[in-house]
Amino acid sequence: MRRSIAPALAIVLAVGAGVPAAACAQSYVPSDGSIIPNKVLRLSPSVSIALEKIVYWGVLGGIAYAVLDPLAPTWDIEEAPLGSEYIHFSLQMKRYYSGGAGEARALFNRRARELMRLNEFDDYQVVEYNESLESSLLGSRRKAEGVIQLQHKQKSAVTQLPPA
Repeated sequence: MRRSIAPALAIVLAVGAGVPAAACAQSYVPSDGSIIPNKVLRLSPSVSIALEKIVYWGVLGGIAYAVLDPLAPTWDIEEAPLGSEYIHFSLQMKRYYSGGAGEARALFNRRARELMRLNEFDDYQVVEYNESLESSLLGSRRKAEGVIQLQHKQKSAVTQLPPA
């Protein structure tokens, strides 16, 4: 979706910078009239929709999709090893989302279990965990950070009682 917006965005930026639109892309902007033809889509004898409205709502939906991107993961996870047994996690939520605000701890634990199994450890312990909210001009963003310690089970020594 973002690739299809690029030519139109280039024209808008170039026009804003003072470059004539005709020099940017002669095929995109007609010399006179509108870019969208004055046509009507007749759905039935009594219902019709102007092509201009279809294009308007299509562009608006495309922008909403590009911003919200419902197929993208809600949380980004960064991992950094701190020695051989400790791992630091940094989770960052998308700025604009539709659901998933309370999933940080569950996602943190799920990823910790995955790393425990992949690295053939027996258990893990959460050493540190905190959640915060980062505010900015464009909206807030949830963050979570934590450290886990991967652990092997202690093999207990077999104690033998002295013969009686």
